[in-house]
Parts: sequence; C-alpha cells; structure tokens
Amino acid sequence: MQKLPRLSGKEVITLLKKDGFEQRRQKGSHVILKKSTPEKTFITVVPLHQEIDRGTLLEIIRQAGYTRESFTKLL
Repeated sequence: MQKLPRLSGKEVITLLKKDGFEQRRQKGSHVILKKSTPEKTFITVVPLHQEIDRGTLLEIIRQAGYTRESFTKLL
C-alpha cells in the first residue's frame, strides 16, 4: 500500500472539484463540498490547513467515497 502524499486543504479541494464535487459553503476555515450521484450523495468537509494530517485526509477520502488507490489516481 502506497503512502498518502502530504497535501494542503486547497490542493484537496482542487482534486475533489476536478472529480465533480461542488463547494456548497464555508464556515471559518472549513469548506463543505458535495457531489450527487444517482446512487448516493457525498458530503465532505475539508479544512483549509497548510498541511492536512494523514488521519484527516483518510477521513476525507472515506467521506468522499474513494479508496486510497482511487484517490491517488486523481493526483
């Protein structure tokens, strides 16, 4: 299993938007993104930090409906 890269909040948001997520709102330093598919609606919260912790990044990946491998393919 490959290590997750160190990404900033802005980089994660850019990757998710590239795959169909839309920014719905922002509260403070947290951006809420949403993607609707015929099967399910995915909502995830991304903090605008300089570097997102690996555990937080894993939770963002899970909330967005990706696996580690499918997320790294977005890079």
